[in-house]
Amino acid sequence: MKTIDEMLNLALLTPDEHQQISSWIAQADTPDEILKMPPMLWRAVERASAVMGIDEDLLRPPALDADDIVSWLSST
Repeated sequence: MKTIDEMLNLALLTPDEHQQISSWIAQADTPDEILKMPPMLWRAVERASAVMGIDEDLLRPPALDADDIVSWLSST
């Protein structure tokens, strides 16, 4: 939901789209139910995701030093 809220704050979703998407997610009991969201709402999420670069973030290979960062964080 945080990402959807950020999309609204960045004006990448209209208030109506945000409300409909949030309601759909809230009523969904499973990820499969979320995937049944109407196509017009999916398109709105996809457009906003593209502008935010979410797909690129998910496809980026992990940093080679990621293990060091995790070890450092757990030691602090």
